[in-house]
Amino acid sequence: MVGPAYAIFDTLMGRCGIAWGDDGILAVQLAESREIDTRRRLLRQCPDARESRPTPEAAGAIAGIAAILRGAPADFSDIQLDLGGLPAFDCRVYDAIRAIPRGETATHADLAQRVGSSGALHAVGHAIRRNPFALIVPCHRALQTAGDTSGICANGGVITRRRLLAMEGALAAGGPSLFDVLLAAAPRQPER
Repeated sequence: MVGPAYAIFDTLMGRCGIAWGDDGILAVQLAESREIDTRRRLLRQCPDARESRPTPEAAGAIAGIAAILRGAPADFSDIQLDLGGLPAFDCRVYDAIRAIPRGETATHADLAQRVGSSGALHAVGHAIRRNPFALIVPCHRALQTAGDTSGICANGGVITRRRLLAMEGALAAGGPSLFDVLLAAAPRQPER
């Protein structure tokens, strides 16, 4: 390969992007409201990347990302990430996040403990916010505190996090559904 490359691809969520190099995947960009914005954010992370046909490994990552965004499981364990230039602590956090099974979550405190730095909650949060590998490193499964889905997740936002966790079955069961909330808020018809 001559240098870093990227591709923009379709998902149910919109046009996403992925960049790769000789040492693996460099970045994943979830869909923005416009494709040009997706492309710009991806190229901000990988300014030297040139648009190209995906390698077999990148194509496998694309298929997995598209599957996740339509609610299906995907296994990224064989996807090589290019961690060059990333802080060693962040890499340990990303390894810990990749180990969180689908349908489960872990708190920042859990992750700090798993990487051997139980007092490093803020550092874990910073690593999560800088995660360049959305969905391959499923930062949506890393919650600031147990059950709190409101925190910042790299490259996606709160709505995307909640949607992904709901599709994976990781949100607490027994709470009201959106339908229940809307039904409760609807004006009542008088009984006859």
